[in-house]
Amino acid sequence: MYDSDKRKLLSALCHGAIFFSTTIVSVGLPIAILFVSDDPVVKDNAKESINFHFNVWFYGAILAALFFLTSWLILPLIVLLPIAGLGYIIHWGLTIWALIAVFSNPDQPYRYPFIFRVF
Repeated sequence: MYDSDKRKLLSALCHGAIFFSTTIVSVGLPIAILFVSDDPVVKDNAKESINFHFNVWFYGAILAALFFLTSWLILPLIVLLPIAGLGYIIHWGLTIWALIAVFSNPDQPYRYPFIFRVF
């Protein structure tokens, strides 16, 4: 049997790493926890967190490229800004939702909806 408090803490650190940094730490911390922990639920949460952060980076890169390519046009910018804002809200909302799910049910790994999974 695995320690429930340790499971909550490590799983929350995986999902909440994005609050420390949006670059290296957001993926580095879950990767470190993935290799250090032997708890299967914590490992699943670490993998899911890594996948989610890769998705955020991927969609952010697409939006950045679209902003760059259409920066001289007004109409695409008017369309892209609300999409970027909505993506930002969804990103933080799903992260907070994951933290709530991890604390309320630590024995079940959290799965983000609508993402592609590498791991």
